[in-house]
Amino acid sequence: MQVFRTIPARAASPTVLAIGNFDGLHLGHRALLGRLTAKARELGLPSAVMTFEPHPRELFAPDQAPARLTSLREKLALIEACGVDRAYVCHFNRKLAALAADDFIERLLVRGLAVRHLIIGDDFRFGRGRGGDFPTLRQAGVEHDFAVEAMHTIDLDGERVSSSLVREVLAEGDLEHAARLLGRPYNISGRVVQGNRIGRDIGFPTANVQLKRKRLPLCGVFAVTVSGLDKRHLPGAASLGVRPTVGAGLKPTLEVHLLDFDRDIYGAHVTVHFLHKLRDEAKYDSLSALAAQIEKDVAATRTYFSGDDAHG
Repeated sequence: MQVFRTIPARAASPTVLAIGNFDGLHLGHRALLGRLTAKARELGLPSAVMTFEPHPRELFAPDQAPARLTSLREKLALIEACGVDRAYVCHFNRKLAALAADDFIERLLVRGLAVRHLIIGDDFRFGRGRGGDFPTLRQAGVEHDFAVEAMHTIDLDGERVSSSLVREVLAEGDLEHAARLLGRPYNISGRVVQGNRIGRDIGFPTANVQLKRKRLPLCGVFAVTVSGLDKRHLPGAASLGVRPTVGAGLKPTLEVHLLDFDRDIYGAHVTVHFLHKLRDEAKYDSLSALAAQIEKDVAATRTYFSGDDAHG
């Protein structure tokens, strides 16, 4: 998949386009991208996605912006896995936010991308003051000769699948519910970096996975698998949070103790798949008390993976 950081001033060729934030790439997003790639094949044109960085709410209300389900890198990898040919990452700033809906259509869709067929979610809004919507686009399509279709939301067991619902169930620790909404276990990717080696000192060495998120959608201790080290998904116990036993006001970390594994993996880029929440994060009086709890967590993880509900 080709990734572009700007929209060209003039398109070299027509496209079939989907627009959205695609945070988490849940079942609804995947259905929309499936429709996109099918339509692109039908018309013999490249499939393209336009997404925004940062999330608009991170620009206008950073303190109230939702936790990111996916980093940009993770999102682009998931979009690519859906078979999309091109991704256009629009830098969302006040200049873009101030662009009138008609100008957005004229400059970006018509001139920049030569859109022949446009697919959006049924709640998509765009342009200054969120003034543009599906009827706006449909009227523009008549004028500029492109078709517009809105994908209805996907319902799963009577629930509307959305990024906000995924955040809600992750915050509740219901990873099995989140996996159903996403069509896969929730995961976080990152590079294994040097930690403070406390885990090794207390008998439970951990891989410290670099986090680039400002806010986490979940925290606690989990049964996980890790991919990216070889062809297997390796089982482990993960702690995601601020390590209150170690100190106060620390930045969030993701630490994974892989079961029956002893290899130097510094520098590896891994993906941690969250399968089941074991407990909330807690503060312990001493490192020895923390070690005793981690021993219980590892035992619970082994039990999880030996059970019928283990997967990965």
